[in-house]
Order: sequence, then C-alpha cells, then structure tokens
Amino acid sequence: MASIEDKLAALRKAAGMAPEYADILPLFTALFDYAQVVGGRTGISVDTSGVNRSERIASGFPLVTAAELRMDRADLGSFLQGVVSVLRQHGKENTELLDQFTRALASGMLDPCPLILAVLERRRAPLDEAAAALGLPAPLLEYLIEIPIKISLELHSDTVPPDAVSDWHEAFCPICGSRPGMAELSGEEGRRLLSCSTCFFKWPFKRLNCPSCGSEDTEKLSYFTVGEGATRVDTCKACSRYIKTRDSRKGNSDVPLEIEDLLTIHLDLLASREGYERGK
Repeated sequence: MASIEDKLAALRKAAGMAPEYADILPLFTALFDYAQVVGGRTGISVDTSGVNRSERIASGFPLVTAAELRMDRADLGSFLQGVVSVLRQHGKENTELLDQFTRALASGMLDPCPLILAVLERRRAPLDEAAAALGLPAPLLEYLIEIPIKISLELHSDTVPPDAVSDWHEAFCPICGSRPGMAELSGEEGRRLLSCSTCFFKWPFKRLNCPSCGSEDTEKLSYFTVGEGATRVDTCKACSRYIKTRDSRKGNSDVPLEIEDLLTIHLDLLASREGYERGK
C-alpha cells in the first residue's frame, strides 16, 4: 500500500510537471499533509478482532462492516474541524457553507457518527436529509464525511495481507465493501487488479468483465486512450459505466493509484462526454 509520504511525493512531482492541475494539487497536498500530521487520529478505528476472515470471505461479505467501526464523536469532530481549516486555506468552496458545517458540528446539530455509518453502508437518505436540514449541498457534506473514513479504512487495509482474501471474486472491495475506484494491469501477463475507492486495497479480478454490471460480452466491452499515457478508460455499453485502468507496464507504476486518479481527471470528462458514468 502507498504511504502518505508516497502520495505527497507523487503530488509534488506532478505539480512541477502538470501545470494544468495547478488549481487542485495544492489542496490535495494540504489535505495529505494534514492527515500525516494527525497520524491517522480521525476519531474512527476498526476492530476486527472478532471477525473470522475466512468465513467472511467465503460468504462474500467484506471484513469491515458497521459493527467493526469504533467512533469517538469528539475526536471525529476535531478532525473534521481541521479538514475545514485546510479547505478554507486552500480550497475553492464557499466559506459560508464551511462555516455552516463548523457551526453545526460545534452546536451538536450535526452528529457525524450516523453519517459515517451511512457512507460505509452506501445509504444516501441520511446524507441527503442531513444536508437539507443544515442547508448544505449533499456532495459537500459527503465529501467531508468521506475523508476520515478513507484515512481510517486505508490504515486498516494496510494490515490485511493479500493472501487473506485470495478467494475473493467479487467486484466490490473485500475489506470495506466499496466499489472499485480504478483498475490496474501489472506483470508480464497484464494481471488485472481492482483498487478500492475508499480503502485503496487491491484485489485480482477477471480481465474481461465489467465491474459495474458483470457483463462479459466482448462486443460491449471496449476502451479508449488519450495520447501515450499509461491510463486508459475501460467502458461497458451494457450499463454505460466506465473505470479508468492504468497499464503499469507502460509506466507510472510508482505513482499511487489514488494520485493517478487525480491526475487523469481529463479522462473522466471525456468519458462523461461519451455518455458514460463512473461505476457505482
């Protein structure tokens, strides 16, 4: 797994080579700097001491569910306040919206713990309801809530050896159940790995298979590339979804996929123009 130091190094290198991303890289660099400073103390921890890994995997259930999360509301609130401070300094968000979020946290109007569980369980209603009650855009609230989840779950996924989930064949993450964010082809034979959008754990998956709908129809599975970059866009006409895939045999194998995702936003825009949506 890539460390925060690896991600920061990749971002700083990209800042000098990709001026078109000059507006967004400082913000993400600052967020990773903040995560490094707090050392993973997000107010969220994972306890899988009572989980039988082999049974969970054999049953097709991820290792981490809501039952394995431990949350400290005060520490979580403090961490989120720090995130808001970073956004104020480096982000483009409306400061009044961030102030509303901060006031809601401080007054107790916003309890982030139920929203953490809602995000993990992919339940949109609690997020939409909380956003409406607080007068916040739902995407902003979800973005803020996801930050401590991602940091905490990635720290946990780092402790799980790949062979512990070698029998996993699902299109969702064996660690936390989230959808894949990207795919990677590696090794001489181009073995396909999916990378979790939340905890960034990687697991093997069929080469010719849509992670969104499971289609194996080669007439509906395709891809397009832009220039000579290592990352392409795999598309599925059966469900109109796509996933970005880095062929690490062509380069960038030292760049964490989370950062590769940020540096290939232009591919997301092109996929959207072609009528494809990111896998959900």
